[in-house]
Amino acid sequence: MEIVSFITTEAGDDLILAFAVQRHDDPSWIESLILMRTPKYDFIFEEHERGVRVTFERQRDNGDDFLQKFDFSDDTGIVRIRTSSREYELDVRKVDADELKKMCSLLKKMNYDQKFQTSGV
Repeated sequence: MEIVSFITTEAGDDLILAFAVQRHDDPSWIESLILMRTPKYDFIFEEHERGVRVTFERQRDNGDDFLQKFDFSDDTGIVRIRTSSREYELDVRKVDADELKKMCSLLKKMNYDQKFQTSGV
């Protein structure tokens, strides 16, 4: 499980949700796990190229990795993310409650076309 120090959200032309993940060997070092979608330009892409792209600084071979499922348990403070090639389990208990509300709101905007499954959002 990855420990998240904080998250940032952006809701402009790009919809961005970034998790600041602590490195296991040095908690003061942060690596970003980023979910990004640009609905404004979705029409340009073919159907299989549309959706939320997921990248993680720790992995150099991200390629086209799309979000398939996002589960959030407010009770446990755990986020589970499944992409087309990976799964992540994030401990978000350190994240401010207002930021978690922003996360849920942003995910709803990202999923305007039901491109991925959600629970707890």
